[in-house]
Amino acid sequence: MSASVPPGLVAAVQTNCHIADARHAADLTLCIYLLQMREFHRWERGLPFGATLARDAVGAWIAEREALWSALEESPFVPLPVPLPEPLPEGPGTVVATLDPFDVAAINARLRPQGLLYGAGYLGADRPLFFLAELHGTDTREGMEVLAAGRELARGIAAPPAVLDRAGDKQAIVLRRESMARWCWEKYEAWSLRRAEGSAFQAAAQAYGLDQDFEAALPRWLDEQSEVMVLHELGEVQAGRRLDPAWAAMRLALPTRRADLYVRAVRDHLADFGVTLPTLLDRGAEASIHAWFAGYDGVRELLYPALPQTYAQWREGDGGASLRRAIHRGHAHFTRLAQQVLACHESEGTAAGAAIERLLTASDAVCPG
Repeated sequence: MSASVPPGLVAAVQTNCHIADARHAADLTLCIYLLQMREFHRWERGLPFGATLARDAVGAWIAEREALWSALEESPFVPLPVPLPEPLPEGPGTVVATLDPFDVAAINARLRPQGLLYGAGYLGADRPLFFLAELHGTDTREGMEVLAAGRELARGIAAPPAVLDRAGDKQAIVLRRESMARWCWEKYEAWSLRRAEGSAFQAAAQAYGLDQDFEAALPRWLDEQSEVMVLHELGEVQAGRRLDPAWAAMRLALPTRRADLYVRAVRDHLADFGVTLPTLLDRGAEASIHAWFAGYDGVRELLYPALPQTYAQWREGDGGASLRRAIHRGHAHFTRLAQQVLACHESEGTAAGAAIERLLTASDAVCPG
């Protein structure tokens, strides 16, 4: 389906993306900020993967963008012009309504027939996100709709590859294929500059053929990583049946970004140990397992540093026995830890944030090998 974009819609969504970035770009560490801005510049300029990004040009663009943010930081989010189904009484055309940018269900009800997909929500407790894309495809998994975004028309700095959309009557899984492609390119670019022999990404690159022809191998990567993202979101739903709505209320009490990163990592572990990794092992999806471990870093790794050792044993041919035991051990450990976090919040309420951060950063929070 070719997309039909209502006049003014892209500009309105992009304005809201700029406002959100103006308010929250400073939350990022300098290193992450510069990396994300570099790729944001590539996207905005329509530059292909592999195109040389001139340092002076990127620097000038960042300065211009930061000046724009300064002008927009205090601005309210703007409503979106979307078509209504009724024709104009005086002749050809459509009636246009302006809708609240967070009214995702109502907006998509009008945009999806045009071949478009809109998204809005929050990353963490308070960072707004918006995007507008061409609708790549739809599916249904375990009673939930899966919506895949293709070419993105408006976006901000942060672009998570998959989210659970709770805006409608039913939850839906939203995939952003361009985000997956950018993550793959960033990993590939870093690896190609300093090839780490034996790394998980090297194994993934060879399994998909990225090292032979990146562009030719990318479609298979996107299709299979889309499935991995769906499995993760199904795991999120499974975890949510035990944790929500108390988990969402708890996150609002967290005082720092660091605490929120740890809380997110705990739930990510529950999702991946409950659904993603067991399913990939059962299917024998070797390339996807390599790719999963290529992205295993940050707080998730801090909380379970022994897990990559069992991945290495799987690669050496133990049939996944060690990895399955580690997955089972991790799921039990992080289930207990999540319950401790909720108990702390229940007993101390909005004052629980500091105690939760201490709990999650203590040595006992680390899953033993």
